[in-house]
Amino acid sequence: MQSASRSYDPHPRYEPVDGQVTEGWPVAVAALPPGPLVLAVDGPAALDWEALIGGLTEAVRGAGREAEALDVRDHHAPSAAERIAARPHPADDRFFTPLSQARATDLFDSVPRPRRPAGDGVLLVFGPGAALCAPDVLWYADLPKRYAEAAVGRGELPVGANLGRPGAPGDLARLFYTDWPVLDRHRDTLVGRVDRWIDTQDPAAPASLDGTALRATLDHLAHGPVRTRPYFNSTPWGGQWAASELGFTPQAGNTALGYELIAPEAGVLVGEKDGAQVEIPFQLLCVEHPEAMLGEEVHRRFGTSFPIRFDYLDTMGGGNLSLHLHPRERYMREVFGWPYTQHETYYVTASEEGARVLLGLTEDADPDVMRRQVEQAIADGTPLPVQDHIQTHPSVQGQLFMIPAGTPHASGAGNLVLEVSATPYLYSLRLYDWLRKDAAGASRPLPYEHGFANLDTARRGEDVVKDLIQQPRTLRAGEGWREEVIGALPEMFYAVHRLVADPGAAVPDDTAGRFHILNVAAGRGAVVETHDGRTHFLAFAETLTIPAAVGPYRVRSVGGDEVRIVKALVVEP
Repeated sequence: MQSASRSYDPHPRYEPVDGQVTEGWPVAVAALPPGPLVLAVDGPAALDWEALIGGLTEAVRGAGREAEALDVRDHHAPSAAERIAARPHPADDRFFTPLSQARATDLFDSVPRPRRPAGDGVLLVFGPGAALCAPDVLWYADLPKRYAEAAVGRGELPVGANLGRPGAPGDLARLFYTDWPVLDRHRDTLVGRVDRWIDTQDPAAPASLDGTALRATLDHLAHGPVRTRPYFNSTPWGGQWAASELGFTPQAGNTALGYELIAPEAGVLVGEKDGAQVEIPFQLLCVEHPEAMLGEEVHRRFGTSFPIRFDYLDTMGGGNLSLHLHPRERYMREVFGWPYTQHETYYVTASEEGARVLLGLTEDADPDVMRRQVEQAIADGTPLPVQDHIQTHPSVQGQLFMIPAGTPHASGAGNLVLEVSATPYLYSLRLYDWLRKDAAGASRPLPYEHGFANLDTARRGEDVVKDLIQQPRTLRAGEGWREEVIGALPEMFYAVHRLVADPGAAVPDDTAGRFHILNVAAGRGAVVETHDGRTHFLAFAETLTIPAAVGPYRVRSVGGDEVRIVKALVVEP
């Protein structure tokens, strides 16, 4: 049970099951079986593999055993980088690239088959794809993806940080579209047989959890409420709300993007209170227990992809987001390779006086004129008369704005928007960025060709207001509470509801075979109580996943004020 007396927690953690998190290489090495063995340490390319193998080798020798090392990167095929590469579309725009469909086996012409050493020795086979070498013992070393993203922002992503490119500078587009899809698929196939999970956030003293405890913990977490570790990134338009209200320290001056739950990058912290902890990818819960997490029908539709994300867009004290839209379903599938598309919604959690949301075409918008003006803005810096083409709407706290794929939109300055969206997050088709320059004086790339190819010109004028700025309608109610539908559209596979509870009220609910996601949007917080006796406190601004396997549960409001909780669920699998 978590305390019901705290505020926003940036480091939620859960105790491991059937084991404990240990710290340091010597403890991990002490658990190795006796006799000669091949120990494989697999993991992402962006790890500091030299430091890792140096510390591990020292620990093996410190335990009185001989140690040799084999770097599988030396056995990657000369053509590996080309073989696994995602192909940009169009060829000159690397950030609008279909996700690579390659496999880890494509890194090799021939996977090495190392022999066991003599005596009590240990052969350390390490690097991306090491698990393919038929080891006796398999460890997986991980580093959360935010470290590589932060290194890019600092200009410090090292040489060799990308798969199959040992001498090339690290590249962010390559990480997003090639390395991570390839390695995530590889990692997902290994979790059922990993003997130790190693978290290398502290390379001098890595934390680890043995494989049996890892899988038991995943099983436990997949059957109860779970919250991922949040973090915030900076961008040129970012604001200050999360820094001032939640205590986050901006990496580059602002807290623009708040990653509450974005499945491909989210992690769950596991470890005893005040002790060592490991961060386990949230996605592994869906890989190991898809029906428990997602529900049978949702799993059938989305596989092991967790299809809804919650994140914050913080422009409080910042600027307007770029004017953009997202690919429509067929285009997303055929051009970018995602089986479902990036529908979005904006829920206004807080706003400054006069703040606006840009959404939908005006009645008289002319896409051809708009296109010419976008091209002129790119060519010579002529400002786009946005108001001629795009509607603006008052940003009212508690209002939800629906943003189906193809709809032009942007959050204006002075907002804290909770983005309740489909999980794909790499394909923002920007049309205009207010002529902003980056630190190097360059304009942000604007993939307007993609944007105009996906622009929905049918919904405009009053239809935007009627369809996309919906008024709450009560779905059910009880003593001191009600559940409202605040956003649902036939073309969107998920709906957004809101639980409204008076002080001390308890709202009964049931996943009914489909996961729920909750976020406290107003009030102090709530306690979630499940039918099997688990309890989980949820403070203002926090996000919680209720797996499908939970079934009946209750949400009890905390504090002396009304509590409002945004709830999302799949309605059309």
